[in-house]
Amino acid sequence: MSLNLIPMSVTYRHLIVCALAVLFTTRIAIAVVSGSDSETASDTASYRPAIHLTSAKHWMNDPQRPILINGVWHYYYLYNADYPNGNGTEWYHVTSTDLVHWQDHGIAIDKYKNGLGDIETGSAVIDSRNTAGFGADAVIAIMTQQHEGVQRQSLFVSTDGGYRFQAYDGNPVMDNPGVRDWRDPKIVWDDVRNEWLMVLAEGHKIGFYTSPDLKHWKYQSGFERNDLGLLECPDLFRMSVDGDPKHTRWVLATGANGAGSGMTTGTVYWIGDWDGKHFTADDDKPEWLDSGADFYAMVTWDDPRLSDTQRLASRYAIGWLNNWAYATKLPTNDWHGGTDSIVRRIELRSINGKPVLVSRPIDILDKLEDNTEVRDKARVPDGSKMTLLQPKSDAYRLRVQIDAASDANEVRFHLKEGKGHFAVVGYNFKNGTVFVLRDTDAIADSMPEVYREVRKAPAPAHNGIVTLDIIVDTISIEVFVNDGEAVLSDLVFGAPGANGLSVESFGGDTELRFFELSSIKAAPIKRNYSDARKVN
Repeated sequence: MSLNLIPMSVTYRHLIVCALAVLFTTRIAIAVVSGSDSETASDTASYRPAIHLTSAKHWMNDPQRPILINGVWHYYYLYNADYPNGNGTEWYHVTSTDLVHWQDHGIAIDKYKNGLGDIETGSAVIDSRNTAGFGADAVIAIMTQQHEGVQRQSLFVSTDGGYRFQAYDGNPVMDNPGVRDWRDPKIVWDDVRNEWLMVLAEGHKIGFYTSPDLKHWKYQSGFERNDLGLLECPDLFRMSVDGDPKHTRWVLATGANGAGSGMTTGTVYWIGDWDGKHFTADDDKPEWLDSGADFYAMVTWDDPRLSDTQRLASRYAIGWLNNWAYATKLPTNDWHGGTDSIVRRIELRSINGKPVLVSRPIDILDKLEDNTEVRDKARVPDGSKMTLLQPKSDAYRLRVQIDAASDANEVRFHLKEGKGHFAVVGYNFKNGTVFVLRDTDAIADSMPEVYREVRKAPAPAHNGIVTLDIIVDTISIEVFVNDGEAVLSDLVFGAPGANGLSVESFGGDTELRFFELSSIKAAPIKRNYSDARKVN
């Protein structure tokens, strides 16, 4: 059965866009059917996602890089069980075998236990060479602890496979040198020089440190920027270009504020070289890994089960799907802090002679797709609004190929449509950009202005086509453009129970070469805890 496109006879093209959309929305018959295998938002106050990781209750934020132990991914995120009445985060532990289905295990590192404060962002590694002396394959976590405003780096050890950690008696392993911002250590093993390498966020600088044993660290150099606000959650890793193991580059990434260049907070990166002491960028201008408003505190990691060539060719990435400008204002009553993005696979691909990070959803999501409907060709007439066959689940995937030679000035897909609200994923033919606009979603009026601003990314056509791969969940839209050359991740809230989908064209007809809609089966989080690791 093909995907139906139902034309609406509407010709008010000269009205302003918002008024037009609200008027036409009332004329659309929306049929939303919740799939029986979906974790739906039947509790309309909760908006609980179907395929994105959330905490059972209280507060979650920064991801901590996963590690693989006996075929199981161990992942941690910052968690505050005292929210909203108390401060301080700790490390919360979940596991997965496929990075989509998760199992809760409760608190792995408790806050306020060793006199150095709460447990903030850092990274865990498996010390397979026993460099730290706690035994081969001990799990070592180094993270920031903050006490009375002073940030220090502490070491914690797990000998039970990453479930519970104990503080090292010699903490802090790095004492504060007298600066305000000194946090978020990310540690990797430099296999070229056989030593540990750390990147640390130091205000407007990223500091580089090396160590033979994870306990004693030597400062090597700094990478300074004064145009990206406060730098946080840095990362440094080596990748091959186009999968060629003979052509590798280093990538330096960090959380940043792009207000000066029309962006909000997000993740920027530079391609360059690491010589063991200094990072040298190819280009002073940073690139944005995600052009949406809600992809922050990103972590990346490889799969140790793969060959060296495969590990250099691609990595996983996940980010906090939220923005500090409105993180505490979201209408989620049973949990707070938003959610994590889906896990993406990133690669370093040559585009116009330059290595660029591209991002795509991990393949396991393909296996969760169901009820797929396809339409090979469709014309959206100028000034007309067309309803699309309605999604059958809260989470779904929309794949579209747009003919870049269409006569239109702009095409807009309305998602989460109903009760006068919707969000927009659109393409502007004149300037060749994909954009997300949520100024008419269900919470836009109560959000700060930054929430209502348009987010856009360049999207030049490939062989006359612009492709969109859109992952939709109850509170989010993640748009992968042209096979991941650009990504826009944004929180989006529809009216409770509204999940409509439609498209409209402005300034001419839009030709859709291909249109595919698939439900995504829910991946409920297993919330059963062992008695010893029960969350408060």
